[in-house]
Amino acid sequence: MNYQDLANLIFPDAKPISYYEEKYPPRNLKEGAIVTRFAPSPTGFVHIGGLMQCVINRHLTNQTQGVFLLRIEDTDQKREIENGVKQIVDAISDFGIEFDEGMINETEEKGNYGPYKQSKRADIYQAYTKYLLQQGRAYPCFATPEELEEMRKKQEAAKIRTGYYGVWAKYRNLSVEEAAQKIKNGEPYIIRFKSMGNEEKKIRHHDVIKGNIDFPQNDQDIVIIKADGLPTYHFAHAVDDHLMRVTHVIRSDEWVSSIPLHLELFQALGFQTPKYCHYAPILKEEDGKKRKISKRKDPEAAVSYYHEEGIPAKAVCEYLMNIGNSNFESWRRQNPNSPMAEFQFDISKMSVSGAIFDMVKLLDVSKNVISKYSKEEIYEESLAWAKRYDKELENLLQDREYSLKIFGIERGNSKPRKDIAKWSEVKDAISYMYDDYFFSAKEEFTYAKIDDKQEIQKILKTYLEKYFDIADDKQTWFDRIKDLSQELGYAREVKMAKQEPEKWPGHVGDVSTVLRVSLTGRQNTPDLYEIMQVLGKESVTKRIQRILS
Repeated sequence: MNYQDLANLIFPDAKPISYYEEKYPPRNLKEGAIVTRFAPSPTGFVHIGGLMQCVINRHLTNQTQGVFLLRIEDTDQKREIENGVKQIVDAISDFGIEFDEGMINETEEKGNYGPYKQSKRADIYQAYTKYLLQQGRAYPCFATPEELEEMRKKQEAAKIRTGYYGVWAKYRNLSVEEAAQKIKNGEPYIIRFKSMGNEEKKIRHHDVIKGNIDFPQNDQDIVIIKADGLPTYHFAHAVDDHLMRVTHVIRSDEWVSSIPLHLELFQALGFQTPKYCHYAPILKEEDGKKRKISKRKDPEAAVSYYHEEGIPAKAVCEYLMNIGNSNFESWRRQNPNSPMAEFQFDISKMSVSGAIFDMVKLLDVSKNVISKYSKEEIYEESLAWAKRYDKELENLLQDREYSLKIFGIERGNSKPRKDIAKWSEVKDAISYMYDDYFFSAKEEFTYAKIDDKQEIQKILKTYLEKYFDIADDKQTWFDRIKDLSQELGYAREVKMAKQEPEKWPGHVGDVSTVLRVSLTGRQNTPDLYEIMQVLGKESVTKRIQRILS
């Protein structure tokens, strides 16, 4: 009996690997086109690091006219959650990222290189496992859980590496006849890869991001097919990346230590190795120390957090691009109005040391992104958010035309307003523009420099009687505020008050602040003239009379 006979005994119906090589031929793409994948497990929410991987992969494949695919690695079926695939697809789609190939939902897929769910590819893995068995590079292992536990304890007691390798690989050198007899006897087994590595020897690998790295050779005889007939991650990813013709594996550097194993697997299978690109994970600073952002500890680790907060998808993607390539920020400053797609991403410029997640920076990016939105875009996005998370805001936005006038204040000019960083701030930013909300508010107004009640009443009464005309253009309106200031003994120009501060109790800016607070309840707002134009004569009059009464 030989390796061929043993392989036929274990996988009698497996097709030759030539069948799959022909079925999934090299892709007909232009030179330099990148083919890459997002390959999550359907075991929970999408992590911010996974979204960053998608942002980068999608950008690179667009940039090189390549292919970005979604492969679901569901071989660990005990941890799988209900509708896990749909959650992944929806979470990434919510950020405007679409896949060229892969799973569309729990059961449907698109593309010619599927199935894109590993649990549906058992016949493929069996074919390549059979090939390794025929080559003498895989073998059945009959070690029981008790045997493996005893081995691990002995290794720990001897203070040596744990694992199934070398003299510890009990079933590695079992004869073909002995293995075949155990299988015929019905003894349970798994399939292991037979490593030819020596841990004492070194290999050098070039990582696109990290550069040259020296590793000890792999000598572990890892499991490649489990007792349930499904492959382990390491084996499945090698077969899948080869047959899906992946050119670049872009992933977090927690996988760097697997490189020697993955290189040996590719070599044993006769595959061309893809280019590995290991980037540093996103970090969180806590008590002066850095750690990986955590699903368990940090709400911002889940991409759903950004939807709940109302941070626009575009802003999150821009921020992650900023983490991905350090030169993106300077490019954005030089090209403030260009679409992100025009930025030339360079894999080799990705960080080898993790970037600290900075919420302040993200919100600053978000303010800039929202400031470039049209009033219609702001209305539609804030309404969509409100429908999911804030019924009170949804009610405020029912009058579309009036809401558009509010969002149009200080928008579309050379220096648009930047007072909104996320949709959850919209209600607070605009609520004073609605009479029902404004008049029902209970809090006392806090005035600035001019805070004497009688003086405030005098300013408002004089303005209403002599200087208020809703039909005024902006310059006329401001000239009237100056005239009002002068009449009541205030400097009509700010510089006059600065030059002779002892002469004036205040200036035109202080007088306009009295008007601003009386009309909005706030000392800081967008342009007051534009606010008054949107409020209209009746509302402005009512608000001033409320103070006077």
